[in-house]
Amino acid sequence: MKKKRGLLAIGHTALDYIIKVKEFPVANASASIETMKNLYGGAAANVAMVGATIGLKTSLVSAVGKNFIDSEYHKQMQKLNIDTESLIISKNKDTPTAFVLTDENQDQISYFYLGAGKEFKKSAIPLKAIKKVEVVHLATGDPDFNCRSGIASKKEGKIVSFDPGQDLHLYDNKKLKEVIKNCNILFGNHFEIERILDSLSVDIEGLKELGPSIIIKTCGKDGSVIYNNHEKIRVDSVYRPATDPTGAGDSYRASFIHSYLNGDSLKDCAKFASSVSSFIVEKKGCQTNIPNFKEAKSRMRDFYNLDD
Repeated sequence: MKKKRGLLAIGHTALDYIIKVKEFPVANASASIETMKNLYGGAAANVAMVGATIGLKTSLVSAVGKNFIDSEYHKQMQKLNIDTESLIISKNKDTPTAFVLTDENQDQISYFYLGAGKEFKKSAIPLKAIKKVEVVHLATGDPDFNCRSGIASKKEGKIVSFDPGQDLHLYDNKKLKEVIKNCNILFGNHFEIERILDSLSVDIEGLKELGPSIIIKTCGKDGSVIYNNHEKIRVDSVYRPATDPTGAGDSYRASFIHSYLNGDSLKDCAKFASSVSSFIVEKKGCQTNIPNFKEAKSRMRDFYNLDD
């Protein structure tokens, strides 16, 4: 029987307000906004949009407001043939909205209106969508829904990747252990991985013993580190001056999984992922500068001096 391909992203679809400030205000003070844009985002949707643009068959499970259907955002997903059949539609709450503030040091503070995202708690696991794909990616979203989806995906023999992202604080240790136990690939930036290690009182080897055989720690302009078996693989980033770092991590996850499904080495997966994410940071917004596969491969070859 032919092995099923494709990626299912589970988690938030959101409207993003990307805000640039010179510096963050202290409590009871204010700061001037230098620029503000209303753009498309949500970690799971970012993964699906990037994956589809670079040629990966993708599907999406998110909780959205009823006005999302047939919106311009939804129409863009349909143009990329993203399977949205399993979207959870709220009758009385709006699509989640994120307010992401970035200062001149590229540090970020985010505020998130959950809205329709509350529907995750009472929703059934998207077993039909899980059965169609090879990889299930658990992005920022409801911890309980992610745990239940991870368990179901593992039972179905799927590869499960997990990225708690900025929702890491929503996981108590029990939930965090449970979702990690059922994942094969764990993604996180250097802050998140260190926080996970500290919360669970383990080192990298102890973390791998809990579940994931591959742990990817992204470090912004300093590249990424992959822990696999007893290997520690360092990969330089494809550096580009950052206009906006928002969404770079999600694009890295989607493109890493794309290469992983193609059978590339872990090092090459990271190189391709870094190339894709380098495009994202060049413009404001998570989805405004997604490269196609050819563009990403070309930049990857040029930066790392690779042969065709």
